[in-house]
Amino acid sequence: MRLTQKEVEYVADLARIQISEAEKEQLSYQLSSILTYMEELNQVDIEGISPMTSVVSQANVLREDEVRESVPQNKAVGNAPVAKDGMLQVPKIISER
Repeated sequence: MRLTQKEVEYVADLARIQISEAEKEQLSYQLSSILTYMEELNQVDIEGISPMTSVVSQANVLREDEVRESVPQNKAVGNAPVAKDGMLQVPKIISER
């Protein structure tokens, strides 16, 4: 399937990105190649093949929740670049209007 540059412009507009004329041409070729490959994959007979969620087997590793001693406050704050009164001091990021 061949995508036109006009179709690439439309997709770029939907994504709210600006692309140059050279990028339009390159993306048109690349996206067309991807769609052509997808068409090839659609021709593969997958009858009787069960769906996979991952190519490697996975299992959740869970442990029981248990109460443990946490890091003391002075040790946790001790690694901070700036601390004041036992708390982390960070720059203000919200401006007042």
